[in-house]
Order: sequence, then structure tokens, then C-alpha cells
Amino acid sequence: MFSSRVQGGGSRGSDVRLVDKGKYVRARESVSCQGYLTTYRLLLQIVLDNGIVRITLTSPGGLITSISYGGIDNLLEVANAETNRGYWDLNWNVPGGKDTFDVHHATSFRVISSDGNKIEVSFLRPYVSDRSMVPLQIDKRFVLLRGNTGFYSYAIFERPEGWPDFNMNQCRITFKPRSDRFEYMAVSDTVFRQMPTSSDRSPERSKALAYPEAVILEDPHNSALKGEVDDKYQYSAENKDNVVHGWVSTNPLVGFWIITASDEFRNGGPLKQNLRSHAGPTALSMFHSAHYAGEALCPSFRDGEPWLKVFGPVFIYLNSAQANLDPRYLWDDAKQQMLVEAHSWPYSWPASPDYVKDDERGSVSGRLLVYDKYADPQVPASLAWIGLAKPGNAGSWQTESKGYQFWAEADASGSFMIHNVIPGTYNLFGYVPGVLGDYKMEADVTVHEGSSLELGELVFNPPRNGPTIWEIGVPDRSAVEFYIPDPDPGFVNRAFVNSTADRHAQYGLWERYFELYPETEVVYTVGESKWQTDWFFLQGCWKSKDGNLKASTWKIKFQLDKVALVGTYTLQLAIAAATNAALQVRVNDPTLYTPHFDTLQFGKDNAIARHGIHGLYAMWSIDVESKLLKEGENIIYLTQRKYASVFNGVMYDYLRLEAPPL
Repeated sequence: MFSSRVQGGGSRGSDVRLVDKGKYVRARESVSCQGYLTTYRLLLQIVLDNGIVRITLTSPGGLITSISYGGIDNLLEVANAETNRGYWDLNWNVPGGKDTFDVHHATSFRVISSDGNKIEVSFLRPYVSDRSMVPLQIDKRFVLLRGNTGFYSYAIFERPEGWPDFNMNQCRITFKPRSDRFEYMAVSDTVFRQMPTSSDRSPERSKALAYPEAVILEDPHNSALKGEVDDKYQYSAENKDNVVHGWVSTNPLVGFWIITASDEFRNGGPLKQNLRSHAGPTALSMFHSAHYAGEALCPSFRDGEPWLKVFGPVFIYLNSAQANLDPRYLWDDAKQQMLVEAHSWPYSWPASPDYVKDDERGSVSGRLLVYDKYADPQVPASLAWIGLAKPGNAGSWQTESKGYQFWAEADASGSFMIHNVIPGTYNLFGYVPGVLGDYKMEADVTVHEGSSLELGELVFNPPRNGPTIWEIGVPDRSAVEFYIPDPDPGFVNRAFVNSTADRHAQYGLWERYFELYPETEVVYTVGESKWQTDWFFLQGCWKSKDGNLKASTWKIKFQLDKVALVGTYTLQLAIAAATNAALQVRVNDPTLYTPHFDTLQFGKDNAIARHGIHGLYAMWSIDVESKLLKEGENIIYLTQRKYASVFNGVMYDYLRLEAPPL
């Protein structure tokens, strides 16, 4: 059905020669079977060719100017300058300086290996201290294998000891497929759709909304898209789910996909959210970013700290099919290829000694149990996520960017196996769906080359001081279980209309709160209200009738038959996201100038504006003195006091009131 995998076979010669053609020098390995590997230098270009795919790169810069495959002479946007088609880039700044966008233009090129089955080339950019450039040595690699319908890219970022201070804010590889061919985008089984072009988003054809990334399409080339909202952040995904995405051309039927076989080099762990493909067409492989997190995810390098990290390889997979087939066939095939790549990780062929191969790695296994004496007895941490990351406090993995992270999902019994761990010293972290808080094993975990470390049974004692009086939500580190309204009919992206999982991705839901609560805000009555329908998924600010923004106060009403004379109650407060927010807690007296508890300002994840359902997780165990409560009705007032913008606010994960310890 597919012509996506062209297999080589038969015998091949080993005639490797340099031929001076005047215009270029060409080194070719001849083969007598279908497909061959070629690299040659054409003036200021490098061409890699295996008879199926041909990639052209600038030399010595290492920018991708052309990808030829499947009857299309160039899959990349020919209307763009050659420097704006396929490239590695980063954002960085010196301490206190402005953010700088940097496309990596290398200064030297060399062939690393070329043996008839693989060509690997390097584009190196060393650091030059007297120039305004990021203090990193960047070695970009591109790899073409015999018989493959696609190519790989990875990079080695190195900072020797003693180099200047800087912050790294973002790192990625970017592709711009051609807009006259690639009209369908696929990021999931439910989001496979025709997309607007970059010109459809221009001021002449669209209307800007609350921030530059969001527009309403007023005069798109495809009239079926008229009136829709388009925003690249609507298509974001968590690292653990961001494994394959891309674009489809229907004439001819060709797919362009980015496949990421491992998350180990990405920052922020499995729940970190990142951009994927979006209108342009654009396809991204994000390695580091501050999206849905803020500056906490921007690693800072100070005092001459040395650092080295390998990003990738990622696979740029190309496939094709007969013209009369459903374009979704290419998506299904790309998902199958993703499984092939994941099974092959770590790859055996990268030539860089900094990329750690399979036999140089180790594994860690064990079983995690949860002990909560006021709930169930010791139970398995079913479907927990268990990971190894740089040593730090419980939960520090979600802001860790400098090292590698290795994660696995436990089975129903809590048993886990973390494969392919690069040797080093780590902490073992975890979180359990349905269980409050973060797990951390106290002792460090040291992994050696070729080792298989069995940790045995481990016990997680989640935050708990006393028996539950009431709870709101599910401790799952997101606000997805709460009430998410339908969007305003004038601000709809039809890709998410019938998707329960992506309801939060619609634009302008913060404004819907003002419409749904014009007179009074959320009042939740324990025993009567349901969090699925009566607890709005975000608490921002409140808009009065005159249009001014104000602090927002929600009420939780609950009954107590009696109040303990001694001991302290506890309010467990878990936050799924926060943006320049400050949450105050008052008990039974909303007029108190000094609240009983104040988080002070926290959070920079911007999840409200970027259609997230969570950002960085945070939690507090708040003491509630017995004298503050009374028999009968009690009210806890939750005031979000920051209102400079409609995007100030929080998303709750879970709230629980506990009685004093028994």
C-alpha cells in the first residue's frame, strides 16, 4: 500500500572516489541495488542522497535548504529564503540582557563517516569570545541511512569550564514545509485537519486577538476555515505524548513527520508541555523551552560551570501512498514508524562519543507502594510515573533542564523498569495518579555502565495529617476534571469541538467565566455541589459591570457537626497552574485584612492564555486552627488577589480538608 519504505538488497561495490567536476567535489559510494548513499559538495552546499531522499544543506552553515522525496523536488517552503526552511535555533541571553534569537550558522563542515550504509556529517560552530554569540560550541549532525525514507539530526552542545555566564531560554529544530503542498496537519488521532497558511494569518486576512499568536481567520484561502480561531499553542502536548506529528500533502500524497524516540534530552520531565506542528506550515522538535512553566525552566550557567548535552537524534520521516488513498493512512504509518524508532532507542549508529550507546547504559527497577493510614492500607502505586533526574528536592524534576531524565510508567502492581539510563548519580522521583504530592526516594541512585539496579519495594507516604472531611477534585496534577465551558461561538477552533480531552484548548475560556458569573462568583457547597459542573476550571480575576478587573473570591461551604477542642485541621491545597497569582485563604471571616494564609505572588506558566490545563505543580499544607471553625456551617474564602490582567490566576488540582490527627 505504501511506498514509504524502500528496501535495499543485493550486492554493492565499495568504490569510493573523489571526482573534481570543476563546480563541485563529489564522493560517492556505488551500489548495484536499489538505493545508494552519496554526499557531494556543490559550491556552498552539501547534498546527502540515498536514492530515495536527497537533502541539501548550506556549507559550512548547516541549514537545510531542500528535501527531495516522493516526486516533490523540494518539500520545504521554496517561497522562503534558504535560511528560513530548516534549521537549528536557540534563544539565550547574558544575565540581565535581552533575549536573543540565534540560528546556528556553523563555520566548518566535515564528513564524519561514510561506509555505504550510513553518511554522517558535522557542522561545527565554535565559540569565539570576541563576538556577540552564545558561549557554546555547537556540533550539528545529520545522518542518512541506506534504504531509509527520512534522515536523522542531533546536536552536541558543549560549554567547557570557565566560559562566560549565560541563560538558555529555548532550543529546537524547525522545519517549514511548503504551503502549496502540505495542507493537512496531524498531531493526534483526533486532530488531523486542514490548516490555514501563514498568509491566512496576515493582518490582511485575519484579526488579531488578545495576543499575537491568536487570530480569527476572516479571509482564508480555504473558505471552510473562515471564522475559526488559530493559535499555535492550541496544539501543544506533554513531552510523554509529543512523539510524532507532522504534515500531509495530497498532491502527491506525501507525509512529513517529526518522530522523537526518547524524551531523555528534553527539559521538565514527562508532563512538560511543548509546541508541535502548527500553521505555517511549521513543524518543530522542541528540546528546551519555558512554555507552560516560565523562567524556572531556563537553565542558567554561572561561575564557569562546564556542561555538555546531546539533543536527539530525532527522525524526519517521509512517507507516501497512492493518490486515491485516505491521507490518514500516512498518519497511521507514521505512528507505526514511531514504534519502530522507540524500539530502536538508543540508536547504535551515532558516531559522536558523547552519545551513549545501549551497552554503555544501565537500568533501574523496583516496586512503589502508597501508604496512607487514613485512606486505604498500603496499596500499589498503580500506573505511577517513576523517573530518574538530577538530584534535588521532591518535585524538582519539573524544573530541571541541565541533565537527562529517564521515566517509566509503572504497571497496576506498582512495578517499574526504567531502561536505557545513562550512567550517573540521580534521585528517584515519582507521582501517582489519584494520590496527592510528589514522591522522592531519600538515597541517591547511582547507575553504572551495563548495570541492572533492583531497588526492591519502596513506600510513598503522601501528604496527610488527619482523616478527610471533604475533598474537591482528583489529585492528578491538572484541572481537567473541573467544569470547562463551551467556547464563545465567535471564538471556536473546530478541531476541538467534539474532543472531551481537548475542551480546554479553545480560545477565550477566561472570558466565559465573566459571562457565567456576572453577579456572584463560585459558591461550592460540600455535599450538594459537584466539582465536575460547579467548580470552574480556573480562578482568575473578576470583571465588574463597569468592565474593571477585581480580585476574585470563591466560597467553599461545609457543615461540621462538632469541632475538635484540641488539634489542628489541615487544608491540603494543590495547584495545577499559576500565572502571576496570589491566593489568600480566610476561614469564616472574609473581612480580615490579614488572611489566615497567603501564597504570595507565584507562578509564571501562562497556562491560561496558552490553553493549557496545567503548568507547574505546587502544593501547600495549610494549618487551620480549631478556634477558627464552628459547629454548623463554615465557609472557606479563596481570594485570588492579582488582577493586572485577565491571565492572572490559578488552576486548582485538588483541595482537601483534614480533621486533626487521631
